[in-house]
Amino acid sequence: MSLHLYDTATRELRRFEPLEPGRVGMYICGLTTQGSPHIGHVRFAVAFDILRRWLERGHGYDVTLVRNVTDIDDKILAKSAEADEPWWAWSYQHERETSHALELLGVRPPTYEPRATGHITEMVEMIGTLVDKGHAYAAEDGSGDVYFDVRSWPSYGELTRQRIEDMEAATDADPRGKRDPRDFALWKGHKPGEPDTASWPTPWGRGRPGWHLECSAMARKYLGDTFDIHGGGVDLRFPHHENEQAQSRAAGLGFARLWMHNAWVTVKGSKMGKSLGNALAVTELTRTVRPLVLRYYLGAAHYRSTVEYGDGSLEEALAAVERIEGYVARALEVVGEASDPLLAESRAMPVDEAFPQAFRAALDDDVNVPEALAVVFGTVREGNRALDAAPDGVDQQGTRHTLLQLVAMLDVLGVNPLDPSWGGGAAGEDRAGEVLAALVQDRLDARAKARADKDFATADAVRDQLAALGVVVEDTPAGARWALG
Repeated sequence: MSLHLYDTATRELRRFEPLEPGRVGMYICGLTTQGSPHIGHVRFAVAFDILRRWLERGHGYDVTLVRNVTDIDDKILAKSAEADEPWWAWSYQHERETSHALELLGVRPPTYEPRATGHITEMVEMIGTLVDKGHAYAAEDGSGDVYFDVRSWPSYGELTRQRIEDMEAATDADPRGKRDPRDFALWKGHKPGEPDTASWPTPWGRGRPGWHLECSAMARKYLGDTFDIHGGGVDLRFPHHENEQAQSRAAGLGFARLWMHNAWVTVKGSKMGKSLGNALAVTELTRTVRPLVLRYYLGAAHYRSTVEYGDGSLEEALAAVERIEGYVARALEVVGEASDPLLAESRAMPVDEAFPQAFRAALDDDVNVPEALAVVFGTVREGNRALDAAPDGVDQQGTRHTLLQLVAMLDVLGVNPLDPSWGGGAAGEDRAGEVLAALVQDRLDARAKARADKDFATADAVRDQLAALGVVVEDTPAGARWALG
């Protein structure tokens, strides 16, 4: 079977063949660290995490994934000034928050995660190349701004299929020094009132990089002049990705061979934005919703389909996760093995044994997660039927094989409840059970003492406290027994 991916540039489904056999270079645009990440920000990371897992597990590729950090830009400077904090401290704080949010959601760390401010040298070199080739110029007003000359590059607009005449003016720098309003900033000269620490010396004056230039320079450093896949949110197609491609190819680079873009998370039909406050921040949602459930929700739709967030969205995701977990728990009991060895065995299985053909076909068809999940739930349904049909004579080996395949599929989708990152490994289960049992027993001992002292009000209060936490207490001749309700 061969993998086919939708190329945004050509607008067609293409058979994926990497530039170098057995290896894949992939660059995805990370977040600008101006604020706390909400679920609309991080959908891209979940979508490309699934692609990466399938490239590695399903096709055996050695994937180099680069996800950048834009740690200097206009918004960071403005917001840090409002908060009366150094821009670099503000940026780092939100970089840490973003990393924590992605870790919560089970997104594997990239191979490299370069910061823009760590690659000024490479950016200045690229600007010099563009100036020498006649595709960039310094502003004549002496501001220190350097612009890309869009009319010098006949292919400008090819990624988004636009004519220059139909484009709006670029708003990323003062237009006074531009030859054409659509020329975009490669370098931004230092402005009065901006921190001196937010500028670096160049042949054109002190300043800081333009947003588009950052990604071109970092992609080249870590992936080479030409690489396989460039990804990001659909809102980045223009102007960001259009400008990246233009400046990179004008500099003589092949740049990305295939473009992939994920759709938005919307609320009431509109793109999720800062106006919603912190209500949908990852760290806020995961106070009341398990990270595994939120991960499932963000990854369940096709990556090119819009996800509409609304009342009941996470309840549906919770129900789906609980269906999966319910069967996994039943199957583990039948198999009678610890989860960690089973997980290791599942990850070591050959691809054609680990994954049903329909699952492979779904993910090979432009990472069609909804179709892949249909296979997952079909497996859960048939597995439960098999267990229900023979409660006293269950096919232990058959159940074990079904469980291994299910775990393999869930692992690729990043929603495997047995993965230790969710606390699902055997050690985590045992330790959590020990702690819970000890805490409940302590309260039951206190209740028993209160009953012996005929302090029934205290005894009833303890029982009510446990009930409020979902612990059901049953009094028997042998003493109190408890269970999770």
